[in-house]
Amino acid sequence: MSGPLRLGVNIDHVATVRNARGAGYPDPVRAALLSVEAGADGITAHLREDRRHITDADIARLSAELPVPLNLEMAATKEMLAIALRHRPHAVCIVPERREEVTTEGGLDAARLFDTLAPMVKELGAAGCRVSLFIEPDARQIDAAIRLGAPVVEFHTGRYAHGDADGNELRRLADAAALAAKNGIEPHAGHGLTFDNVTPIAAIPQIRELNIGHFLVGEAIFTGLGESVRQMRVLMDQAR
Repeated sequence: MSGPLRLGVNIDHVATVRNARGAGYPDPVRAALLSVEAGADGITAHLREDRRHITDADIARLSAELPVPLNLEMAATKEMLAIALRHRPHAVCIVPERREEVTTEGGLDAARLFDTLAPMVKELGAAGCRVSLFIEPDARQIDAAIRLGAPVVEFHTGRYAHGDADGNELRRLADAAALAAKNGIEPHAGHGLTFDNVTPIAAIPQIRELNIGHFLVGEAIFTGLGESVRQMRVLMDQAR
């Protein structure tokens, strides 16, 4: 039987809109608090190296003001490690990052980056942060996460979201979630999820959390952020 499924709302693109004009609004912290009121179990924010949306000041405020866990997404760099250790968020998700990408284009190659990631995972864990690796639904990457001692993996759902006519990608995700859970790792998922495609992912029984942002912020233009989050929450709960 599947258990409850948490919703983490990513508020990066509220900051994107704010930064487009260099104004103080819309405020991503306000968006985070509204999301919590509407049913979000946690808030996700990606502090990129180029600070294109979320800023250091946003992370400081989120750390201080959120009544729910903060999931800090970050690249595997010394600068980001120092920031994470300073704020000690509930969770840290290590993601791949390239300056020229519009959004995260795939999963972290944890197997190739094992030697870089090992001391980071250890140090973050010692600081009380729950470490997650954003990876492809692939046995080799899950094996690397096991060897690294990461308690959580988040599966990249972009390939599923952008076209899965034959269902192969959904099967990959379901198999990967089962493999991770069998080995004591908590599986999460996210990227490109919408009202139209979330149900099959939410129905995978081993997955414990979905992180969704861009779609919810976009839908909020038409319905308001609270309603956008509430609708997603309903679809996720129905899938369980």
